[in-house]
Amino acid sequence: MDENDVKVKVLGSWSSPFVMRAMIALNIKSVNYEYLEERLWEGKSELLLKSNPVHKKIPVLIHGDKPICESLVIVQYIDEVWSSTPSILPSDPHERATDRFWAAYLDEKWFPSMRTIAIAQGEDARKAAIAQLEEGLVLLEEAFGKCSKGKPFFGGDQIGYLDIAFGCFLGWLRVTEKMSVINLLGEAKTPALLKWAHRFCSDAYVKDVMPETEKLAGFGKMIMAKLRGAAPPKS
Repeated sequence: MDENDVKVKVLGSWSSPFVMRAMIALNIKSVNYEYLEERLWEGKSELLLKSNPVHKKIPVLIHGDKPICESLVIVQYIDEVWSSTPSILPSDPHERATDRFWAAYLDEKWFPSMRTIAIAQGEDARKAAIAQLEEGLVLLEEAFGKCSKGKPFFGGDQIGYLDIAFGCFLGWLRVTEKMSVINLLGEAKTPALLKWAHRFCSDAYVKDVMPETEKLAGFGKMIMAKLRGAAPPKS
């Protein structure tokens, strides 16, 4: 059976940057899919628990009756199954390894430091978290220069694996800037990333799945209120 004839579903939540990775990858491959919103604050669905019994997390890609879990694993799976162009991962082994290195850095180091800003206790802790995030952005600015080789995206002329891995966080980066009244992407330290971010968010594969900043900020305030045990802010 042709892979295009097999039903595809995505279990996710609109606010999750990790879910966005799967959706962008499917858009790049022109794969039709059914999106199922998980209302996690009301409890996890039976389908989610059945599909991802180990981590019990989104996103989950269900291809026919086969579940695939973890966002970066899903992106790689999509690239391998729907192998027609455009390719998401580079063909060169070293370039693929480099992309995977930076994707792991984003998930393990950089994004956690951005979340730390919101929950930092005291001004010193907040400043330290911001400094760590800015340091990471400088490293990513250098990585962009090497990976893009003067082209618009990390992946070259079109969005690739590392663009997806990093770009999915841009909505929450904007929210962090807005709520913390700071400028993280700017002409002074990260001019190339600033231009890249605009191109990424405006891309046809991305713009319809990138959450609006105001909506995401409102959701972020609700989450923070719950974490702090306070009543959610009035809209």
